[in-house]
Amino acid sequence: MTGRRPTALVADDEPLLRKSLTRLLARAWPELEVVAQARNGREAIDRFEALQPDVCFLDVHMPGLSGVEAACRIGRRAHLVFVTAHDQYAVQAFEHGALDYLVKPVDPVRLADTVARLQDRLAVARPAPGTDALLEQLAARLLAATGQQDGPVPLRWIRASVGQALRLIPVEEIDFLRADEKYTRIAWRGDMGEPGEALIRTPLKDLVSQLDGAHFVQVHRSAVVNLRAISRVVRGPNETAHIHLKGRSEVLPVSRSYLHHFRQM
Repeated sequence: MTGRRPTALVADDEPLLRKSLTRLLARAWPELEVVAQARNGREAIDRFEALQPDVCFLDVHMPGLSGVEAACRIGRRAHLVFVTAHDQYAVQAFEHGALDYLVKPVDPVRLADTVARLQDRLAVARPAPGTDALLEQLAARLLAATGQQDGPVPLRWIRASVGQALRLIPVEEIDFLRADEKYTRIAWRGDMGEPGEALIRTPLKDLVSQLDGAHFVQVHRSAVVNLRAISRVVRGPNETAHIHLKGRSEVLPVSRSYLHHFRQM
């Protein structure tokens, strides 16, 4: 590494998170030059092949090819750091010593530890031993743990304009989504439990297939609800029902076509 600055690639499907990590890296490692950013695994591979950066920061769950799949293609040609929003199963999978990981939101102290390890590895000019085999094991473990072998990773964040600010809303904080003409109204609960709402341009029908079906169900042609936000479901006439939400005054209709979700009542 003598005589030139170390270089890096940052890959994440969320632009705000890419920019945030890049800013944190600039503070923690001023000598590092982020030469490329990527929105998905396939783009990360293309940028890596073109620029050959020394370090790759890869979000685990990206559309198309995941960060782990991209890492398998990159292999021992770069030092790899995975970035994950997914808790314990992922953290356990990464704790091998040869691979490094960061958990979102990235903690500056944890990032400083990662930077120190990377600098040590760059000083000896080679990735940690056994990386290829660990990547193959990690890919298998993560795919099995998420149940995403044959399907896309569910949507994790929704970008919405709230006043003059662009807000990044975690999907798990959303209580419900409703069609509003050509828009979709997003109702969520923030960090302090306060309710919030925003309109986005993406039609509801385009969002439904991207949501995690284990937590979100369509209950009306114009409404999708987070099952964790439901306080009770009240049956109505003609095979319909109404959903009451925790801490909210809104009541959502359940049409006959979707009542089967609540047959156990």
